Amino acid sequence: MSREFTVQGVGITALAEEFGTPLYLYDGDGIADRFRELKSLLHPALEVFYSLKANPNISVCALLHSAGARAEVSSMAELVTALRAGVQPRDILFLGPGKSREELAACLDEGVAAIVCESLDELELIDELALERGVLAPVVLRVNPEFTVKGSGLTMGGKPRQFGIDEEQLLSAQAVLDRCGAVRVHGVQVYLGTRILDPAVVADNARRIFELAELLSAKLGFPLELVDIGGGLGVAYFDNEQDPDPAVLGELLNPLVADFADRHPGARLIMELGRYLVAVHGTYVVRVRYTKSSMGERFAVADGGTNHHMAAVGIGSFVKRNFPITALQRLDEPDSGPWNITGPLCTPNDLLGKKVSLPELRPGDLLGVERSGAYGPSASPVYFLSHGYPAEVLMLGGRPHLVRERDDTESMLGRQHLHLPADAAGPTPERNQ
Repeated sequence: MSREFTVQGVGITALAEEFGTPLYLYDGDGIADRFRELKSLLHPALEVFYSLKANPNISVCALLHSAGARAEVSSMAELVTALRAGVQPRDILFLGPGKSREELAACLDEGVAAIVCESLDELELIDELALERGVLAPVVLRVNPEFTVKGSGLTMGGKPRQFGIDEEQLLSAQAVLDRCGAVRVHGVQVYLGTRILDPAVVADNARRIFELAELLSAKLGFPLELVDIGGGLGVAYFDNEQDPDPAVLGELLNPLVADFADRHPGARLIMELGRYLVAVHGTYVVRVRYTKSSMGERFAVADGGTNHHMAAVGIGSFVKRNFPITALQRLDEPDSGPWNITGPLCTPNDLLGKKVSLPELRPGDLLGVERSGAYGPSASPVYFLSHGYPAEVLMLGGRPHLVRERDDTESMLGRQHLHLPADAAGPTPERNQ
């Protein structure tokens, strides 16, 4: 009998039978251990904020919070998620280039640690809302610096961007800052890029961000009580990539943090991490429905595809590169050659893996897209063809927990309202069951 994939001693066949497929499966113990390992290697003055955008499931957020993570959020739903997961407002940052009036008001009403302001117009709106409430709004300025970053999968600063305020604009914005009397600027945030695999790049970014924060503080006259160096630490997905070594990261980053902390005692120093914490310990599980050949190539058509895992199409790349994909029930069987792994969507782009070396596949086989704990269903077109959201299961202490129910037809249609023109016939009556 072939060896099968297990999580905390529980086999994938049993999990798929209990919860069905498609399924996102998270190893909660692995996620918590990964956070604790990294935190133990970083300078104690550096706080780690979990970026909910990577995986906004409330149980994942609560798990990381219980291990010591704070929360970085970018929407009203993420703010409420973090609060309900137990994160205290003083340990929440709210950022994003297009915050609504309601979101900014909620930040002030809840008392979050800081609103990360990304434009001068936004700063004036925060001031207006704070005046209405008779409070002093805690604000950190997101800066789009003049320098850029190399070694990033996706550049977020140093070029024309919707994110942050250009360094040059900030240096000439003293009048705007002075005019906003209900705003208390007390720090700087810079996020230069994402999916960075080289710890030296992260450390060099931090060095330049600390220098920029001190420059802006001196020029504009605000205290440095919070400096957020972003993060963007990645994981390896593709051939010829390696995960960043957390020990090396600590060796390079910790002296910079220590020097800055000595110059600014009491300042909160923050790193935002999402993908690095959750990606490795997540697996997207699908079941093969059909196998076929077409013009000399073999296809396995599964019950889930890019509607749940758009990242598998290729992260920031015009060239299709495969995430690691495994035949979960046949780990010790030899490869039979290349397979194209597709989902149920009516588009040729629904390709989870192209020419993947796998054993001989049959209908009913379970396949796993590995390293899928970040940017899964929440970053995918889950309602395309009305298939809906997959189930999510979190393993803790050897036991599986359903942490999100699978969408069904009624749950998706329940939010719609049928409206017909006055002269149209009504809907067809439901048949008696």
